[in-house]
Amino acid sequence: MRSDVVKLHPSDNVAVALTLLDAETEVSVDGRSLLVRESIPVGHKIALRDLKAGATVVKYGEPVGRVTQPVESGSWLHSHNMKTNLEGVVDYRYDPVTVWPQATGASRGFDGYRRSNGTVGTRNEVWIVNTVGCVNRVADRIASICRNEFGDRLDGVHSFAHPYGCSQSGDDLDNTRRILAGLIRHPNAGGVLLLGLGCEDNQIDDLQRVAGDVAPVRLRCFNSQDVDDEVEYGVTMVRELVGVMQQDRRSEHPVSDLVLGLECGGSDGLSGVTANPLVGRIADRITAQGGGAILSEVPEMFGAEQTLMNRAVTDTVFRDIERLINDFKLYLREHGRPIYENPSPGNIAGGLTTLEEKSLGAIRKGGGARVTEVLRYGERKTVPGLSLLETPGNDAVSSTAMVAAGATVMLFTTGRGTPLGSPVPTIKISSNTAICVKKPQWIDFNAGALADASSEAAELEAGLFDLLVDVASGRTHTNNERYDYRDIAIWKTGVTI
Repeated sequence: MRSDVVKLHPSDNVAVALTLLDAETEVSVDGRSLLVRESIPVGHKIALRDLKAGATVVKYGEPVGRVTQPVESGSWLHSHNMKTNLEGVVDYRYDPVTVWPQATGASRGFDGYRRSNGTVGTRNEVWIVNTVGCVNRVADRIASICRNEFGDRLDGVHSFAHPYGCSQSGDDLDNTRRILAGLIRHPNAGGVLLLGLGCEDNQIDDLQRVAGDVAPVRLRCFNSQDVDDEVEYGVTMVRELVGVMQQDRRSEHPVSDLVLGLECGGSDGLSGVTANPLVGRIADRITAQGGGAILSEVPEMFGAEQTLMNRAVTDTVFRDIERLINDFKLYLREHGRPIYENPSPGNIAGGLTTLEEKSLGAIRKGGGARVTEVLRYGERKTVPGLSLLETPGNDAVSSTAMVAAGATVMLFTTGRGTPLGSPVPTIKISSNTAICVKKPQWIDFNAGALADASSEAAELEAGLFDLLVDVASGRTHTNNERYDYRDIAIWKTGVTI
C-alpha cells in the first residue's frame, strides 16, 4: 500500500497526488487505505470520501469549490465534476490574527551595496532606461558595447526594452513613468543612463521628477535627437558612470535590508504543496527579522483575500486591502470581463480547478507574515513586513512592478516551467522534480524534493535560504542572469492616441 498522496489540512476532504495514481491501486491517508477508482495525474485531487452533488470541496482547510455531480471516494476531482464557489460581490470582515511567525535560524547577513538613500542593492550594475520604445534598439546597442568594454569592472550593463512612452496620456502615461522611475532609483543600479528620443510624451525632465531621490552623480541623461551619434554618446555616458561606480564595494548587511519579490508562474497542483509554502517559510524568516517581501497579482488573491485581510496589522491596512480587491473587480467589470476568469489552461492541466484553489495556493508564498501596507501600481515599498501590490495576474507585469517597488531578489515558483526573468536576480524554484530535470537552464532550486520525500521541509528551507544569501551577496548567479533573461512589462490600462 503506497503513500503517494498528501492531505494538506485535517479538515480537507481531498488529497493531492504526489505521483501518477493508477486505477484499482490503494493509497494510505491518515493511516487508512483508500482505493483509487481511476487514473489521477500528479498534482491533481482525489476525493477522500463520498460527496453529494453540490457538496463543498475543502483543500488547505478552506472551501475551493463544489462538486457538480455525486463523487465516490477515491475518484478524481477536477473541472469535469467541480466548479468555483466564487460569484458576485463579497462582504468582508476583519478578524485579526494575533500570532505571528517568529525569527528562526541563524541571523546570517549578506554582502550588498549601501546606497545614499539607505537602500541596499544586491548588484552593482548600469541600467539603461529609455523613455520611449523608439530607442529600444539604441539602448540595446549601447548596453552590448559597454558589456564588452566594462564587463570585468562591474556586475553588468543592461537595457530594458518596452513599447511605451509615446501616444500615451492620463493614467496610462502615469503608469509608464512610475514603473520606469522605480527602475531609475533601484538600488541594484549603481548607475543609470536615462535615454530619450526627444519628441515623446514621456519627457526626460518629467520622468526625473517622478523618480525623485536619485544621486545626480549616478545619473546621465540625453535625447537621441540632440546628438550626432547617439550610440557613441551613450557609451561615453556609461563610461563616466563606470568611473563613479569603481568606488563601490560590497559590505555586510543584515537580512532586514533585503526586499523579496514573491512570484509564481506556470503553476501546477504541487505549487501550493511544495514550492509556494517553502517560499512562504523564507518570507516569514526575512520579515520576522525586519526585512521586506512583496506579494502581487490581485486576481490571484480572489478567494483567498479574507485570509490576507485577517493578517493586516491595523484596521486601516484591512480597509486598504478591501479597496484593493474591490477596485480590481470594478476594473474587470468596466472592461466587460468575468471577475473569476481563472485559472489558465496550463494551471488546469497541472491540477488547479478553481480560482480559489489557485489563490489559496498562491498566497502561501507570503507565509504567515504581517501585511503591513498596500501599494498601488508603481508605488515603492516603504515599511518592513509583507506588502500587497496592485498588479494584474501577469507574470511579467507583476515581476516588473515588484522590482520597481524595490524588490532586490525575486523568488519565483513554477510547476510547468518558464524562462521569464526580471531585472534583478530571479531564483526560479520548481514545484516538482520533473521540470527541474527537464529544464536545468531555467530552474535554480528544486522544491519538488519535498514531494519526492528525498528532502525534509527544514532541510529545503535551509538550502533555499543559503542560496538566497549567496545570490544576494553576488557569490552565486541565477539562471536568468547567466542567460540574460531580463524582461520588463508595463501595465497598459488606457487608449493609444
